[in-house]
Amino acid sequence: MRALLSILFAIMVLVATSCKKDPSGPKQPKPIDLTEKGHEVIASSNGFGINLFRVTALEENENIMLSPLSASTALTMLLNGCNANTYEQIKDMLGYNGMTIGQINEAYNSLIGQLLAVDPEVNLSLANAIWYQQDFLVKPAFLEVMDSSFDAQIAALDFYGPSAIDIINKWASDNTNGKIPTVMDQIPQGMVMFLMNALYFKGNWTYQFEENQTADLPFHLKNGSTVNVSMMKSNIPAKTYPGNGATAIELPYGRQNFAMVVILPDNTLDEFLAEFDPLGWASITAGLDSFAEPEEIEMILPKFKFEYEKYLTEQLKALGMLDAFNPELANLSGISEADIYVDFVKQNTFVDVNEEGTEAAAVTTIGIKEVSMPLSIMIDRPFIFAIRERLTNTLLFIGKVEQPEYN
Repeated sequence: MRALLSILFAIMVLVATSCKKDPSGPKQPKPIDLTEKGHEVIASSNGFGINLFRVTALEENENIMLSPLSASTALTMLLNGCNANTYEQIKDMLGYNGMTIGQINEAYNSLIGQLLAVDPEVNLSLANAIWYQQDFLVKPAFLEVMDSSFDAQIAALDFYGPSAIDIINKWASDNTNGKIPTVMDQIPQGMVMFLMNALYFKGNWTYQFEENQTADLPFHLKNGSTVNVSMMKSNIPAKTYPGNGATAIELPYGRQNFAMVVILPDNTLDEFLAEFDPLGWASITAGLDSFAEPEEIEMILPKFKFEYEKYLTEQLKALGMLDAFNPELANLSGISEADIYVDFVKQNTFVDVNEEGTEAAAVTTIGIKEVSMPLSIMIDRPFIFAIRERLTNTLLFIGKVEQPEYN
């Protein structure tokens, strides 16, 4: 009898322990309180990101990844230093119509602060930095906004010293958990400032894939051929939405505030991208949100991991940001009284999707350059002059002038 009671007690403990591990399913997402213009700023950032992704993806035949949040944050920092037509072009490109720069900054400050703390099961970090040439005069008001609204690290560096490039790259590495160790090999001549944003994400799937189910399966390429790739497989709860020319599947992380949305086009990816726009993205996410609960599906998803680097100057010009890149038209007078312009906008990204979850990182770098003045050479001391025939190098005349005379 004692043995039977012991067995029954053990079973009860086991059942009770099992219930504690899985009480009523995964935790529910934590609400985020947005400012008055918060929803508009998010919709604008998403819309800009979809447009930037589309124009980039259509011209690339390789794996790509961009970070709309990182890019829009860095460009919003830049917006704070722009005036006149340069300001209006960037504001329109980012979709901030009807909003003041104060409302935009407030919305970003509130949103980022909450995103970083919303899910303790997800590792999310976002950092901003301003690096400027040590003898370059930056307006204090601009730096104050970068500090108060964007919590940016601000430092003057000797861009022509050996340590500057190491400091900038170390900052990028430190703020992406080492996934993006290098954003620049050298600092180009004439640069006076870098505006930078770093974004890092690491989250485990709410419903993880079992490693023993992963196997090599065929993946169909756009040219009609197939290759075997490592495919993860599991029966998991997920929201799916068939519509807008594709099937969308949402795979949540942690307590489900964050999720990956996989979009599988009905036809070719190029055909889908040609029509993909912010309204299409909004329709897909609205479709997913219309389902209160996920349903169990058999999910087969390839593992993938890659790095990507892209100069976005031409894509941003195509989206309407023109004057900022033009030395003669750029108005960055909110940053400095000096004659400066945007030399480049670049993004470095990293992604790793596996059975446990996803690790992703991005660094957006905006390089600001001072307009170089025409080279001025004054011949104000004794000199030599010569006249030659260039093709044969026949010397016709040569002389020196100790003291110029003209009568």
